[in-house]
Amino acid sequence: MIPPKIPKNESERLVALRSYQLLDTLPEESYDNITALVAYICEAPISLITLVDQDRNYLKSRHGVDVQEAPRETSFCGHAINTEDDIFIVEDARKDPRFQGNPNIEVFRTIFYAGVPLINPQGFALGTLCVYDHQPRQLDDNQKEALKTLAKQVVQLFEQQVQNNRLKKLQERLTEKNTALRKFARVVSHDLKSPLSNIRQLVELLEEERDETWSDSTGEYLRYIQQSSNTLAKYIDGLLHYYDVGDTETKKEAVFIRDLFEEVCDLVVIDDDVEVRMPDENPQIQIRRSVVIQILLNLITNSLKYNSKPRRQINLQFEELDTHYQFMVGDNGDGIAEENKDSIFRLFVTQNTKDRHGDQGTGIGLALVKKLVDQQEGIIQLRSDSEEGTTFTFTVAK
Repeated sequence: MIPPKIPKNESERLVALRSYQLLDTLPEESYDNITALVAYICEAPISLITLVDQDRNYLKSRHGVDVQEAPRETSFCGHAINTEDDIFIVEDARKDPRFQGNPNIEVFRTIFYAGVPLINPQGFALGTLCVYDHQPRQLDDNQKEALKTLAKQVVQLFEQQVQNNRLKKLQERLTEKNTALRKFARVVSHDLKSPLSNIRQLVELLEEERDETWSDSTGEYLRYIQQSSNTLAKYIDGLLHYYDVGDTETKKEAVFIRDLFEEVCDLVVIDDDVEVRMPDENPQIQIRRSVVIQILLNLITNSLKYNSKPRRQINLQFEELDTHYQFMVGDNGDGIAEENKDSIFRLFVTQNTKDRHGDQGTGIGLALVKKLVDQQEGIIQLRSDSEEGTTFTFTVAK
């Protein structure tokens, strides 16, 4: 018996092999289907997908045998990965000096072998797709081509495994970063709330003690501090709310659409100059009620704030689609500039415009809406025109 030679690039080959993270893994149907198909096409009792490790031949998929691995020094695949041909064939191992005395002939009756090296894109032979038989034989041309074609498919599965591993690591890193960011936002927001509250209380005390000696500019400065403090407080609360969304999963419950719209409107300050239109129909649906209310509240509040018209209008509509429920919130407000439409749902992005009360937005509200809609497996879109106002359309999965 002649043991298989060690490739010149063995160290690099082993690094490449282990990067796929396939050694000592559980059976997978995608690989087992290939070995079963190869055995059928080649009319062979045994078919394997092997990975040639440092001192063993690991069987990633096996058809016709129960062993999980075998010594590399006695493996046929150890020879196959060194071949310069597309396929390595041993018609009768008993007559081949490389395999005379090989225990596999006696123990497993390995007489015939045909293996195609599994060459990755970097040129490393990781293992083989191979078949064994208990008697001397040959493969016809069609069987050889099928074996080589399916070997390429195995390599493609290997590459998909690498991509999946990378995506999994990326997802884990993103999850870690997001968790750290949420913790950071909570800590910073909490640390800011206390001194900010002190500032607001101090300004209120100064306002109460104001006397004739104060100049107009002093009062203006105090009002500016008060306004800035209120804006910062809203910013902190919005930031905390944004990162807390999704912590608690609510169950779906039955609601009536018109009742839902009326409930939301009761939560919003509706002045006399506001006209609200909603459907006459009142169908019952199953949704995560608190989530949809939160989305509607944000959209309706925005519609009212960014509307300088003397007579403001809110138009609420609902439609049941095949797989989703669709809600629409329209207004006759000032509209959204064309250049801002693509970025309107990004966190901290504002239009640099003030609302009807002169306050600047935080850029958190619509980002929160987008996050909530995404969590409900829906989409949100907008149509806006300075003359006709803005309409937000969002869906939630049934």
